[in-house]
Amino acid sequence: MIDHYRDVLRRVAWLDALCWIVVQPLGEHLGLDDVLWRVNGGRDPEQRVMAYPPEEALEADEPVLFAFEGDGAWGLLEFTYGYGLSDQVLATVSEGARVWMASWHFKGGHTVVYAADGRIRARMWEFVFGDHREEDGDPSALTDLRTLLDGLARDDFDGKLAAVFAFTEQTTGVGFDADQLLAENAPVIVLDVPRP
Repeated sequence: MIDHYRDVLRRVAWLDALCWIVVQPLGEHLGLDDVLWRVNGGRDPEQRVMAYPPEEALEADEPVLFAFEGDGAWGLLEFTYGYGLSDQVLATVSEGARVWMASWHFKGGHTVVYAADGRIRARMWEFVFGDHREEDGDPSALTDLRTLLDGLARDDFDGKLAAVFAFTEQTTGVGFDADQLLAENAPVIVLDVPRP
């Protein structure tokens, strides 16, 4: 699965800044509209079609997301800015759910966060730099990710980014492919929260 995401990163050059959020409801049914409402600070976001999402999203003042559905879970990919949700918003999104969030941007910030039942449970910073990787919270929450990362060469940065996507898909059943990201006239969600 890492090779699948290596191919995605190779084919989709604009994935150098993103925030990938996967929400997996626990028990109660949590639909996409509920998840988007939470991510957007308790307001319904705008849903529309963009002819060329990567180009049009850069002109928007607000974050633009692709949405993906897995087996009882939802994935949201913000692909223009790369700054993750605040801890407060992430905790809110995780009420009654498990949430994984990975983010990076042109300044670095390579971070993975796991939240559940309204709390941040584990966090890993600078996961692409094995010597500088930091973690806090429940170490068992990210064991499988750590194993994937440690199995790659120290300088295999694309592999480490791909490993995060592979870990999330293995854990939640939600993933994506390059063709979905390169589609024209694609449905997107535009949040009405300002970029940081």
